[in-house]
Amino acid sequence: MKKEKIALLLAYFEEQNKILKELFNEIKSLKISDKKDTVYIGFLLHNLYCALEDLMEETAKTFENTLDDTSKYHRELLKKMILNVKGIRPQLWSNDSFRLLDELRGFRHVFRHAYGYELDSKRVFEIQDKVIKNWQKVKKDIEKFQKFLEKNLEE
Repeated sequence: MKKEKIALLLAYFEEQNKILKELFNEIKSLKISDKKDTVYIGFLLHNLYCALEDLMEETAKTFENTLDDTSKYHRELLKKMILNVKGIRPQLWSNDSFRLLDELRGFRHVFRHAYGYELDSKRVFEIQDKVIKNWQKVKKDIEKFQKFLEKNLEE
């Protein structure tokens, strides 16, 4: 693996971490009290997943992982990131993070396609609560992967 690719991915992780931190802190600070709150928190949860998916896409590009079934692109990308690819890269997500992110991915899909109906505030709160309670696992996985990238740069 070329060091330039690893260095670029590491820099990308560092920048995305700033965005993820801002989004998470905003999500954590809000309470749902009306329709506007529900939509805004839904928007933030959507953006949080999109930022995480950007990390996954850059990881896949760097390590030349391909996705064959483009009709299930988002799910397949997430599934690829729980694989430990011997001699290439470790898994990005633990099983706990995968379960949370898969649920968040599903919510993001609903949010993107919710043209004709209102978001369920109870469901948005449930997702918000799960993200808040489990964020440290996701953060830990990102940090672990960054350490792998840093180690590769040193070799």
